[in-house]
Amino acid sequence: MKKRGRAGSDASDKIDKVSGHEAGRRLFFRALTGGAVGAAVAASLGAKAATAATASAIPGMPLFDQPRGDSGRDYIDGHDASVYAYTAKDGNLAFRGFEGKRWAMLVDLRKCIGCQACTAACKFENNVPNAVFRTLVPDVEIGRYPDTRRAFLPRLCNHCKRPSCIEVCPAGATWQRRDGIVVVDNERCIGCGACVDACPYDARFMNPVTKTADKCNFCAQRTDQGLLPACVETCVGGARQFGDLNDPNSAPARALQQQPVQVLKPETGNEPRVLYIGLPDALQNNLPGRPDLWSADRRAAGEPVGDWKVEEVSL
Repeated sequence: MKKRGRAGSDASDKIDKVSGHEAGRRLFFRALTGGAVGAAVAASLGAKAATAATASAIPGMPLFDQPRGDSGRDYIDGHDASVYAYTAKDGNLAFRGFEGKRWAMLVDLRKCIGCQACTAACKFENNVPNAVFRTLVPDVEIGRYPDTRRAFLPRLCNHCKRPSCIEVCPAGATWQRRDGIVVVDNERCIGCGACVDACPYDARFMNPVTKTADKCNFCAQRTDQGLLPACVETCVGGARQFGDLNDPNSAPARALQQQPVQVLKPETGNEPRVLYIGLPDALQNNLPGRPDLWSADRRAAGEPVGDWKVEEVSL
């Protein structure tokens, strides 16, 4: 009992010391606010942070030569290199994935309220540039008047068992990890867009900052550290669940055993690993969206062609 009392007292003393230290720091920086010394301190801290960010990059993995003011620069600085740095000591986990796991996402459409919290969380977590999305939730009307109803369909890369996007890549820039996550290496990608056109789910896009293919990666930078993907973490209604299909106690594995589960466009043979509960027949093979790559298709749909102006070539 005495030891327990002393431990509690020691912990309390430590908290008091930390509190006093924090209060002293606040007073110090408050005194510097608005002064030249404060500006110098801020500049010094900024320089240290920039140096630390640069130091975390893997040697031999150069950053894109983009102006600092460009939208999406933090994506390149923060996510293109540093998220792979911590895996150097773990056998290149970010490139190879976990042995024996098969990640999948379960989306219960009965719980989705179309709040777009997942869309916003993905934007923030992965620093996705404007006008493009790694995940989104189209709000559609299905049925025919007067028997119509509103429906939501969360969309993202399906991380298929047999991904057609990998087969068409001429540069070997996209591959499937051992745990099923399909990733893109934008250092290798040549921006041809073949994978974007090959995806039957319109889940890939051309990143306007990197000029390379981009898509959802199940937030590998989080899942590799035991965290949930950002969209799952922030789902207001608990409609998105994530887990290992090889684990019978995971949400996706239990759903497959206990109730009807659907996938998008099953006739493609891709065998998606994003599973849906309550997927309407009207949406299973008729995905809401817009042409992502070919200029002729976008023009025909009344969409802006954009900067790519890629035309289909007849051979």
